[in-house]
Amino acid sequence: MDKEQQIRRCLVSYEQLLGHELLKNWRKIDDLVAALDAVDFALLSHGTEDDPIFNYGNRTTLGRFEMAWEDFIQTPSRKSAEPMNREERQALLDRVTRDNYIDDYAGVRISATGKRFRIEQAVVWNLFDEAGEACGQAATFSQVTPISG
Repeated sequence: MDKEQQIRRCLVSYEQLLGHELLKNWRKIDDLVAALDAVDFALLSHGTEDDPIFNYGNRTTLGRFEMAWEDFIQTPSRKSAEPMNREERQALLDRVTRDNYIDDYAGVRISATGKRFRIEQAVVWNLFDEAGEACGQAATFSQVTPISG
C-alpha cells in the first residue's frame, strides 16, 4: 500500500467516525502526501498485526519520534511508549477498538533517541479499508510537551 492510499483511509475513517474533516477540503488536494507533510499536527497509523507495525507517519510524526520513514514503517507501534507505559497504551487501543474513536487521549511517548514527550488531546480512531473491513488504527495530535530528565 502506498502513502496516499493510507492517508485516504485515515481521512475517510476519521470523517466517517467523527463527523468532520481532519484536513479541510482534502478531496480537492492533488498531492495528499505533500499536504500532510506540510501540516503542523502529527498523523500516524498502524496495521492489524498481532504486534501492530506503523504504516504511516507524516513529517511532523517522523520529527517527533526522530525517525526516518524507512525505520518508522518497520517499528512496532508499542515501541512509541516506554515499557512502563505500554499497559496504559494497550488500554487506550482496546478502548478505541470498542468505541471506534476517542478524542481525549493524553500520554507519554518516547522518540527513537530516548526523548520523552507528553501528548494531550490526541484523537485515536479505527481505520477501515475501502470494503469497510477494519485495517488498523490512526492517531493525530498537535499538543506536545517535552519531558526533561
